[in-house]
Amino acid sequence: MTIGIWILGDRLNKLQSSLTTYQYQKNKTPVILIESLNYAKQRPYHQQKLVLIWSAMRHFAAELKTDGWSVSYEIAEDFITALQQWIRKNQITELVITKPCDRPSYNYIQNLDLDCQINFIPDNHFLWSQEEFSNWAKSRKGLLMEDFYREGRKKFNILMEENRPVGGQWNYDKQNRKPPNKNLSPPKRLWFEPDAITQEVIEWIKSQHLSKYGAIESFNWGVTREQAQQILDHFITECLPNFGTYQDAMITGEYTMWHSLISPYLNIGLLHPMEVIKAVETAYYKHDLPINSVEGFIRQVLGWREYMHGIYQYVDADYLNYNWFEHNRPLPQFFWDGNTTDMNCLKQSLTQVEKTGYAHHIQRLMVLSNFALIAGINPQEIENWFHSAFIDAYDWVMQTNVLGMGQFADGGILASKPYAASANYINKMSDYCSNCKYNKSDRLTDKACPFNYFYWDFISRHRDKLKSLSRMNLILGNLKRIPEAELKQMNLLAEQWWENGTSNH
Repeated sequence: MTIGIWILGDRLNKLQSSLTTYQYQKNKTPVILIESLNYAKQRPYHQQKLVLIWSAMRHFAAELKTDGWSVSYEIAEDFITALQQWIRKNQITELVITKPCDRPSYNYIQNLDLDCQINFIPDNHFLWSQEEFSNWAKSRKGLLMEDFYREGRKKFNILMEENRPVGGQWNYDKQNRKPPNKNLSPPKRLWFEPDAITQEVIEWIKSQHLSKYGAIESFNWGVTREQAQQILDHFITECLPNFGTYQDAMITGEYTMWHSLISPYLNIGLLHPMEVIKAVETAYYKHDLPINSVEGFIRQVLGWREYMHGIYQYVDADYLNYNWFEHNRPLPQFFWDGNTTDMNCLKQSLTQVEKTGYAHHIQRLMVLSNFALIAGINPQEIENWFHSAFIDAYDWVMQTNVLGMGQFADGGILASKPYAASANYINKMSDYCSNCKYNKSDRLTDKACPFNYFYWDFISRHRDKLKSLSRMNLILGNLKRIPEAELKQMNLLAEQWWENGTSNH
């Protein structure tokens, strides 16, 4: 019997289960990594995402060779052709793979017609197994993230003093919503010049014309575990103290603020969530860092990230098609070219994504996703855009975050109310409105901010469905106080926005 290991592009960690299981016989266990051009053509992926994945894969393959593994690296049209040739050449009888967390990848591999047995080994890139999350979820009436997060704190003994949370509170989120002021000066970030391998990948992608989206030449992300660890260290040293306070703030020209920028590395395996959590917790005790920043960050990794993965595994496969509000508007073309919209908040966020493949969580949720929700855009179209555009996007991340949280397409499985807001929220948490042609306070004239009339048009269109959500009672009460003539005018402006075309909005 000859065992071979297939390493997928989002599992680039030497401690992944498929490698550690056969560590003792690595010199006689063939390993393969494959770049599939057909897979890359499935979506108009941001070119920097392709660079990150393929450069990280090539660097990882070189590390495995240095460690004594027998590694084959293939660049092919498709996975199946490269696999079949490698299996025959090495006389593989059992193909071992760390189980993918994305359903499409798992189903694809399951259905491959190979001349060997396929053996999935449980994934160890998350803290909660699928079975553990399912057991937690089945015993509850509602799947509140806060409950799950507290359970995780206790389960892994993170920021705990015996059975009590450090500082006496589980959650310091009320301290983490401070708007930006004119004197904010976010820290300089750690970026990396492309090395020879990365530059080779950039030229290769350009030559293949795989995608036109994204500024490939401005690629400065890390591509190795060592670089990912440096970015984590830099975040803890330079950014973590102020991370919590300003984690929701948005400033023109400031792309990263105090955010960690480690999600791409977590999602491809260069960092493990527990090492990140422990590093932040250790820094808290060692340097007496602000509890609101430390707890707020740990909640994102131990709470939100694990929760989103758990929900994805828990719901049925049809979750992808959920559309509770029955929205069917097409995605405006300006999502692919942010310079063609004159709404400044959208322009700032979209051009930033084009340049970097990144935007922080409030830009994603309260600008991009919020607009799609209140404008009535089809949730599957906006989910596809997020999946294509973001450097840290994967099936398990985007379905839950975009469809569940951002679009409320699941009708409340994940969130207790839609994350919908008018220009007032964006004005409070950013400086975007001050440089916009639209009036942030107007909702009735041709100068009105589209977020304002779209918001009330959304609430009025769906008032009957929203009545079933207790957290919407206050907003529905405010809706009743709007004069009928004003409401009709906002409905009209929303309709005219679509009728007049979206390219210059």
